[in-house]
Amino acid sequence: MAARIVLVLACAAQFMVVLDVSVVNVALPAIQDDLGFAAADLPWVAGAYTLTFAGFLLLGGRLADLAGARRTLLLGLLLFCLPSLVGGLAPAPGVLIAARAAQGIGAAVLAPATLTIITTTIPEGPRRTRALAVWTAVGLAGGAAGNLVGGLLTEALSWRWILLVNVPVGLAAAVLARRVPDGRRGRARRLDVPGAAVATAGLALLAFGVMRAGSRGWTDAGTAGALGGAAVLLAALALIEARGAADPLVPPRLLRSRAIGLGNVLTLLAGACFQVPMWYFLTLYMQDVLGFTALEAGLGFLPHTLLTLLVGLHVTPRLMRRVDDRALVAAGAAVAAAGFLWQSAAAADGTGSYARDVLGPAVLVSIGGGLLNTPLTATVTAGVAARDAGAASGLLNTAKQVGGAVGLAALAAATGTHAAAFLAMAVMLGAVAAASLALPARRDGDAGGAPDAPRRAGQPSTGSRRY
Repeated sequence: MAARIVLVLACAAQFMVVLDVSVVNVALPAIQDDLGFAAADLPWVAGAYTLTFAGFLLLGGRLADLAGARRTLLLGLLLFCLPSLVGGLAPAPGVLIAARAAQGIGAAVLAPATLTIITTTIPEGPRRTRALAVWTAVGLAGGAAGNLVGGLLTEALSWRWILLVNVPVGLAAAVLARRVPDGRRGRARRLDVPGAAVATAGLALLAFGVMRAGSRGWTDAGTAGALGGAAVLLAALALIEARGAADPLVPPRLLRSRAIGLGNVLTLLAGACFQVPMWYFLTLYMQDVLGFTALEAGLGFLPHTLLTLLVGLHVTPRLMRRVDDRALVAAGAAVAAAGFLWQSAAAADGTGSYARDVLGPAVLVSIGGGLLNTPLTATVTAGVAARDAGAASGLLNTAKQVGGAVGLAALAAATGTHAAAFLAMAVMLGAVAAASLALPARRDGDAGGAPDAPRRAGQPSTGSRRY
């Protein structure tokens, strides 16, 4: 029963966080009309959330290690739902942008805690494999469903409900959270304040520079300054973590693991395809080329959502008991790459059709994404000691979000067309398929074939990955 409560709680919170990345997109025209947004300021309704979300993720992950996953999750729910209420009632553009920025901080605290609470309360084995499959599938489905949910709420009620709906969901999650163990382990430790400050500033500057590049270009002085500052700060972070911090924000021992180091690089590349970029370019294709309305475009993502859930929940966990994780990651990336290659050939002259140019590729992309993400997440998180579970979760979520943000800006600036963008995604996933073979193998027990062994409170995870 406790494991089910943990899973429901983690998935509900993760769904809210991922949904809010894309849910505002289709509501932007209604928001602009209602609040009188200037056209130049409107992108910050989405951008303020992305900026703070990416900037605070590493800090949010480490908080789960220091304060306990349950306490951190409750704090994240508060920091997420209170700004949702303020944003839903916002009387002016500045209030809404500030609320979205605060909501992003809450999301950065909440997202790593959802994964940490799974990995610290459910021992490695079939149960954790199933839990990670559900968590991963819900995250992918939440992103794809954002446009649909946003369109339905905006047309049926008001744009304000895309934010207000978080409040009752968050309250229900908070009630569930009080019924799960806290998960704090080991001796009392203090937050690495210098590392947290430098990491937050560096990631926020990186997100800002990438967002600015999308509208001003990569050669803009402000873009170059932000990206240069981010590079300096992130280099400083590496020095601080390696030499000066007693309890570093990102423990260097994590990055020495090939599974975590390479796994996060692959997660970043996959995020540059499956996260925001895919939703963005497909939405534009369906609206600009096929002539769909915002709601019709949202409904157009329904096959992606349903097929991803089907594969991720029912197919992948069974395969993980019999097939090496590396083979599943490689196969999933290759199948998705074939889907994006097909998508790149979609007619751009108005003669295309939804069945041929969207639904067909969606089958391959969704099957590939469903096969890829759970074994990759399992590989990155297996064998991580309980004291570092939050840091590992924060690093994984950071790789996903930075991959999505950088991928969108880079693809928009470098490709210029839907076809070129999807072709670039196919190439990146081909690289993921090839590089995944260099991931370390996990023994049968870690892959989900061994029976669950209960873990005593305070005992770290003892995954048997080969390095």
